Amino acid sequence: MAELTLVIGNKSFSSWSLRPWLALKQIGLPFREVLVLLRRPQTKAEILRYSPSGKVPYLTDGSLGVWDSLAILEYLNELKPEAGLWPSDRGARAVARAGSAEMHSGFPALRQHLSMDLKRKPARGEWPSEATADIERVRAIWTECRQRFGSAGPFLFGGFTAADAMYAPVVTRFHRYGVSLDRELEAYRDAVLALAAMREWIDAAQKES
Repeated sequence: MAELTLVIGNKSFSSWSLRPWLALKQIGLPFREVLVLLRRPQTKAEILRYSPSGKVPYLTDGSLGVWDSLAILEYLNELKPEAGLWPSDRGARAVARAGSAEMHSGFPALRQHLSMDLKRKPARGEWPSEATADIERVRAIWTECRQRFGSAGPFLFGGFTAADAMYAPVVTRFHRYGVSLDRELEAYRDAVLALAAMREWIDAAQKES
């Protein structure tokens, strides 16, 4: 296997970049990180040096390029299946993939009104009813996963999976905007935030200028 390279955006707000970066760290695959600063006039041109889609994240493995966070997670699972990025149980795996796909394509109000901002001091935020509906749906997904499949550990399916990588940016949103959670979901949130890789990402985000 050639050296993996992951092109990402600002750690303070690039939620899509966090997902595969966190997964790579959790499964212990070494990689080179290339950070492109977003929201600047030259950003598009800089990303296009690496990613033909003009977006981040973008993973390269030798001559192979993989774009889109969820596709990258699937590729990482194939590189190191023993790491368990998807649950081994068929039913749990189906639910993990469904929940990840819903996160990938849904929750527009949550994205708009509770954007990932790791420089925001944790405080109760305000948001419209459509964002509340998204929050309630996330709570429901997390609760189902924890109650049905999470008995073996602190994450959605017990051990860390791609589903936790997909929802990690939401964990930071709920923390920074003061979204209320029951005790079980608070424990899940705190387990994600306590990951060494998450602490590394957040520390770097807060140092960004």
